[in-house]
Amino acid sequence: MGVRHRGTSQTQALVVQPYLTNTKRLSSIVGTAAWLLFPSLAVAINVQRLEPVELETLQSVLTTLEPLITAKKQDGTANLLTWEELYAPLNAQQQAFLDAFRALKAKELGATSHYFGEAVDADLVPVGPQELLSNPDNVQLHPQHLPREVLAAYQHMMEVMEADLGRRLFVESGYRAPAYQLYLFLFYMKNHDFSIRETNRFVALPGYSEHGYPPRQAVDFINEHGINGEYHPEAFEALLEYAWLQERAREYGFVLSYPRGNSYNTSFEPWHWHFEGGGGQETGGEGLNN
Repeated sequence: MGVRHRGTSQTQALVVQPYLTNTKRLSSIVGTAAWLLFPSLAVAINVQRLEPVELETLQSVLTTLEPLITAKKQDGTANLLTWEELYAPLNAQQQAFLDAFRALKAKELGATSHYFGEAVDADLVPVGPQELLSNPDNVQLHPQHLPREVLAAYQHMMEVMEADLGRRLFVESGYRAPAYQLYLFLFYMKNHDFSIRETNRFVALPGYSEHGYPPRQAVDFINEHGINGEYHPEAFEALLEYAWLQERAREYGFVLSYPRGNSYNTSFEPWHWHFEGGGGQETGGEGLNN
């Protein structure tokens, strides 16, 4: 990434207000006090590139959350992380930092993302054990969950793909709770020069992700040998499995969310498909956010 100019001009910073939730983490009085103690976060956060004090807070948040996230990954529930669990280990300054991110609006970051919201009930079921073939240590992929209807459609699609090609795709990422989506956004900022604006092109803010919206559930695929295209989309694009998806996925209700040149200011993601059901004919082949 190129070097970004820093400062607090109108185009570089966004004013944010406290993001009040109905969680039990803070009473409204304590929450207000936190913002009074840390007024800089209540005034602006640099969306071009985090300021030094914001970088320090980001690192402290990730360090504090590391034991929680590690434990959740080990028991297979990281993707189901709740807001209460995310906020519990954090101090008031760190909580206020998360609130600042939750108050951001994607459209103000140059994206045309659709806001789905956060409170959606879903009949989520585990995908089941998934183990890559090129895997001498027999390490399984992190546990994933999908809505029951989506899992059934995926399993049927893979049965047909395997019959046609002798190979299949695994689910590297399915449902993600909004709290976990925020954690991932913060975690991956290091890959994008700590720019909120640039990170938003690759990782959605909570509430804007198809992964967190079961009625339009997103699935990130990975092939049996571990090719997922995350850093080299062309590698996934070259797979026979991808060519098969382009030809047949709509039959099972799956649509490619972010083709090349999509209108959502989102990078090309050949691995990222969403479920529409009914043959997948609703949107003409583009998703709403990743």
